[in-house]
Amino acid sequence: MDQEKIGNFIKKLRKDNHLTQKEFADLFGVTYQAVSKWENGANIPDIAILKEISEKFHVDINELLGSKTKKKSYIKRYVFIGVCALLVVGLFLVYQFTHHHDFTFKTVSSSCEDFRVLGSMAYSEDKTSIYISSIDCLTIDAEEYTNITCVLYEQTQNTKTEISRSSYEGEAITLNQYLERVEFNIDDYESTCSYYRDDSLSIELKAENKDGKIITYEIPLVLNNNCSNSTSS
Repeated sequence: MDQEKIGNFIKKLRKDNHLTQKEFADLFGVTYQAVSKWENGANIPDIAILKEISEKFHVDINELLGSKTKKKSYIKRYVFIGVCALLVVGLFLVYQFTHHHDFTFKTVSSSCEDFRVLGSMAYSEDKTSIYISSIDCLTIDAEEYTNITCVLYEQTQNTKTEISRSSYEGEAITLNQYLERVEFNIDDYESTCSYYRDDSLSIELKAENKDGKIITYEIPLVLNNNCSNSTSS
């Protein structure tokens, strides 16, 4: 038992009930010096007096004995164990993703001189995932916009299909301020990578300022090699 914590609890209990040490001592047939020692952590009441204190002031005796602190430490321990378990499961899933599907990875970039795009594509015989981690505007565009939409597309012949989008509406910000928060993470999108050509993917960036003026950027994306001509690693 933690004598100091028990003493602090008794001291708070006494003060909350507006009692002097002598008045508190008289309630339980002890001297005020004994109460002083309890509160200073030099001594603790015997179990019979602790029981009387809990009954008199309607408190759980476990609170007097400091059990709540132990309970909290157990809760923290269980939370820590839970986090560790989730981490282990996450690492296992990553291992499964990268080893059992025999994935090949390709970088995704842009052929547009006005934008720099960093990303990757992971594909196997039965799964394709696309991750765009960074989009930077390289032109000097100091205009501030209140409504911005960034859409990742794929195009096959005359068909343009939206894969994913990110939108913003609020206080006026620049394109680069908006793009700092944009990323795309698409998992299990297509069955085979050979479906994509070098020019299949693109990003459309549309921004509107507070006066209603709209500007649109079309950002073509390219893979470092055409998937259909590559071999799995």
